[in-house]
Amino acid sequence: MSPTAVVERRFFDFVRALSALALSLSSLAAAAEDRPLDLQRCKAITDRELRLDCFDRLAAEQGTTGDGTPSTEPAPAMDTPPSGGATASRSTATTRFRLAERWELGAVDKRGVFLFRPHRDNYVLLANYATAPNSAPYEAAGRLEPGTTLAHTEVVFQLGFKMKLVENAFRQPLDLWFGYTQNSFWQAYNHAASSPFRETDYQPELMAVVPVDLSPGGLRLRFVNVGIVHQSNGQVSTLSRSWNRAYAQLGAEIGDLALLARVWTRVGGIDDNPDIYRYMGHGDIVAVYRWRGHEFAGLLRRNFASDKGAVQASWAFPVIQNLKGYVQVFSGYGASLIDYNSYQHTYGLGVLVDF
Repeated sequence: MSPTAVVERRFFDFVRALSALALSLSSLAAAAEDRPLDLQRCKAITDRELRLDCFDRLAAEQGTTGDGTPSTEPAPAMDTPPSGGATASRSTATTRFRLAERWELGAVDKRGVFLFRPHRDNYVLLANYATAPNSAPYEAAGRLEPGTTLAHTEVVFQLGFKMKLVENAFRQPLDLWFGYTQNSFWQAYNHAASSPFRETDYQPELMAVVPVDLSPGGLRLRFVNVGIVHQSNGQVSTLSRSWNRAYAQLGAEIGDLALLARVWTRVGGIDDNPDIYRYMGHGDIVAVYRWRGHEFAGLLRRNFASDKGAVQASWAFPVIQNLKGYVQVFSGYGASLIDYNSYQHTYGLGVLVDF
């Protein structure tokens, strides 16, 4: 395939991705208007804290006090910021149960099927600097013209969504979800190489989610998730990278800190990158802490047998409603799928869309 054809294909991939994002945003905006709360829905919630939160929200919507008598004060908005602090994107109660909201774990959180919902972060890093760009695969495949190299700074964006396919499957508290995440790495500032999209990673997955409510040592376990995920870069020959994994994940919270721990095993063929385990390990841990509209997140993965892995830290800070400034730092292997065995440090600055 000629370099021109590759650039054209990457461009159309980018257009399709933006179209998918626009559809996701419109669907999410429509879904954001929750069904009206009523007493029966609140009474049906078995979790005591979630039930009380439901009654509080119902009282706010109806302009009544907690005992059902009319309130003389106007109902507070759910997004009212705490006094004396930075603007918060959500109320304290909503933030506290963020995992329940994201995964629709309680009766009050259910929104039905076939609606787009947030999955992984949606962001654009307008400048992402890599200390050691991995040019070797592209040079071996003849994708770089003589005398040209990969630029250290590029544009990186991640788009994703999830959609519930089945709610309360088999009349049990089990939901089946479909998720999709796409990461694109665009050499936008590399004019000498015609500013190509050097890599796009596609990641569809199926997930079965079961809510739990256990509190060992103050840590509140919220859900168990088992799934299967395919990840590939859509390339052929020496540039092809792909793998399939089956995984189990546990979600927990303690205050405003959310924790996700996942273990996986590879399934299917191992032709493109048989040693990927050595660099990507057998699982990851994600921690997210929210404070007054700020979001601090970290990711850790490690293969202790090979002593290889990666760490990522990010900070999202308020700019305007539903849009945050975003800083991301990465160190290790697997910044992208084609870089699974290439060690590098990256530093990125951009914006994050917050739902």
